[in-house]
Amino acid sequence: MTSRRITALGAALTLTALMGTGAAQAAVPTSTQAVTAAAPSASAAVPAFNDGYGLTLVREDTQVHSPTDFTITVTTKQLSGKHRIRILLPTAYDTDPGRRWPVTYFLHGGSGNVNDVAAAPALHSDSMITVVPDGGLKGWYADWVMQNTAEGAASWETFHLTQVVPFIDANLRTRNDRAHRAVVGLSMGGFGSLHYAQARPDLFGHVAALSGGIDFGMWQVRAAVLGTELNVTGAWCASSTSGSPGSGQCTGFGPVVDSDAIFGSPYPFFDADRVWKAVDPAAPANLAKLSGTGVTLYTGNNDLIDVHTEAASNTVKARLDQLGIPSRLVNYGNGASLAPSCDGGHNYGCWAPAFADYVPRLEAAFAAAG
Repeated sequence: MTSRRITALGAALTLTALMGTGAAQAAVPTSTQAVTAAAPSASAAVPAFNDGYGLTLVREDTQVHSPTDFTITVTTKQLSGKHRIRILLPTAYDTDPGRRWPVTYFLHGGSGNVNDVAAAPALHSDSMITVVPDGGLKGWYADWVMQNTAEGAASWETFHLTQVVPFIDANLRTRNDRAHRAVVGLSMGGFGSLHYAQARPDLFGHVAALSGGIDFGMWQVRAAVLGTELNVTGAWCASSTSGSPGSGQCTGFGPVVDSDAIFGSPYPFFDADRVWKAVDPAAPANLAKLSGTGVTLYTGNNDLIDVHTEAASNTVKARLDQLGIPSRLVNYGNGASLAPSCDGGHNYGCWAPAFADYVPRLEAAFAAAG
């Protein structure tokens, strides 16, 4: 019997036809180039963290980048190995000890890591705490269907939503209601942000997806997921820290896993793709869960990836309109209307100014919530 799974060769041919053979990530502009994590500094003050919610701190791996920017490392039974969480604090966090702060969770893209946040300076705000949890090279912010692949345990959604969020609230002075909590992400993280806002509307009152893979009804988006599973060159890459400065190259997506590993079979026959449909952010039933949530979408349309994120964003926007759910879509096309650094492509030259546009609006929404 012929296997229904997609082979690496088949995925490579599909993705090459879809996106070409070049790297999908454009270089980060010098002004927003992500920085390498600093070595641990014993003298720098970092808030005291305690283990909890299934997370165990690896204290010797703490990295301090500045007094308001540090990275902790944790282990959990939900994931194999160690995983980092980068945390950006407002300048007044230490000097105003009676104040509690809104929190924004930033979900990085495929082949990325927690240090990618350095390429979006607006996310280091004096009005909120920003938390950047590891999402894996190809975690897709999901509890994988297969837990016995080369990746080992891979329950990313459980890690983020039932462990990281309450862990942060327990260890930092946060405002822990949905009106003061946001989730934002780009590319793979754009899927994650919209999916998490739908899965847990009790947690998140605000969501933003930038150049997101947010319509699993599109074969191009499903092909992108398969490309990351099979580590195919040309899959959607959103890393700002990979490769040498200016190279625009990604390091890849880690070990090859089964094409059904994350969401099960992608084939729309006999309900084989039921997991894909269940988590599809563009599904009307899932979009209906965003009633009462502030929704913002950003996309360009000027490269072989964002032409598809534009289509996905347009679909989501149209369906939200049909449901009567307010939302904001910023389609900056070739980038000319957004910033000189933006070419309308799938890169931080566009995402950094998009966050610069979004964060003040989010800060105002937090402030209006009291």
